[in-house]
Amino acid sequence: MDILDSLQRVPAAWLQESDLAPFMAAYVHRLRDRHYTLATVRAYVYAVAHFAHWSHRRLGAGDLTDEVVLRFVDEHLPHCDCPPPVQRGPHQTRAALRQLLSTLAEAGVSINAGRADPIEEELRRFDDHMRDARGLAHNTRIGRLGVVRSLLRSCADNDPRAFTPSADELRRFIAQELGRISVASAGPLATALRCFLRYRALGGEPVQHLLPVIAAPAHWRLAPLPRTLSCGELAQLLDAFPVGLSSRLRACAMVRCIADLGLRSREVVALELDDIDWTAGTLRVGSSKSRRADVLPLPSTTGRAIAAYLRLERPTTASRRVFVRHVAPVDEPIGPDVVRNAVRLAYRRCGLPYTRVHILRHTLASRLLETGGTLKEVADVLRHRALDTSMIYAKVDLKRLAAVAMPWPGSTP
Repeated sequence: MDILDSLQRVPAAWLQESDLAPFMAAYVHRLRDRHYTLATVRAYVYAVAHFAHWSHRRLGAGDLTDEVVLRFVDEHLPHCDCPPPVQRGPHQTRAALRQLLSTLAEAGVSINAGRADPIEEELRRFDDHMRDARGLAHNTRIGRLGVVRSLLRSCADNDPRAFTPSADELRRFIAQELGRISVASAGPLATALRCFLRYRALGGEPVQHLLPVIAAPAHWRLAPLPRTLSCGELAQLLDAFPVGLSSRLRACAMVRCIADLGLRSREVVALELDDIDWTAGTLRVGSSKSRRADVLPLPSTTGRAIAAYLRLERPTTASRRVFVRHVAPVDEPIGPDVVRNAVRLAYRRCGLPYTRVHILRHTLASRLLETGGTLKEVADVLRHRALDTSMIYAKVDLKRLAAVAMPWPGSTP
């Protein structure tokens, strides 16, 4: 309550005159319980006061939805002329209002979400179909929902409830998308559209005449050569975590998990303390794609990096995840973007012209083949569901390719 009592007169009046006033003590208590610093709590309270001033006589506590937050951040803040002191930073304001939404939900405030969006309702049913009937992974569903959402929004002007597009609408949408995406992305675009039309067919919609409209450009999956790091570049990357770097040990351990074990970003994020068997020297990985659990040997270098992070840098938290947030709220899990940023920043620090995390998986496969491993062993380590996925790495096995290469016609034997 000290923070609320010490507010400047103008923002304090904004809060007291709003419907949010009864919930501010619980709001501050929520932030302090999640280990937000005093300065951050104060900034968040000022952001809520700013929102309360903007919404005064427009909205009640039950009208605060994600859409209202977006309208305030995207429409009001860029042109804000409210009297000082106010918080105008969009990132901090958005985070403050998300915490306010959670506080209202915990207090039992019934949020008036307004009229349901028919397109979003249809997308929710489509997502349920992909998850329950098709068994698709979360990332795959998110990608396909994005494609279908764009399609339905582009057709919404004619009829918001006509979820099956006409042939002309489908052609226009595909032409528009192919004009902005790469050839490699055209395949997933076509797959998402076909998946949605087949889902509509299950509901009795006639879609057979639309399927021939969806034609993806030719793109041979195994055509490109996988990009890998040389031994020197890999050593540079693993040495790009100098003392004094923020969250140094966490970043180093996460990059080690990818480089030494070939983990995906989501698999690194999902690692839990119970997945590590320090006695047996193994690590259990729950794959986000194959929905199975694999047990991998834990290299000593990787184990030392994880142990150093757990002992010296990991904050006290109730979370069982290995890698956690270092700023409030520390009990909430990190996302894959934290892993990707750790790799990208490491590339930048050591001067390597790369950005993709997947290069480290390619590099691990190449190292396995160079030391005498087989494609089956590569598939096992990288946890590919089909051996065909690992066939692309045959192109980087130069020693074995040289052994089967035929002499060039006319050359001297």
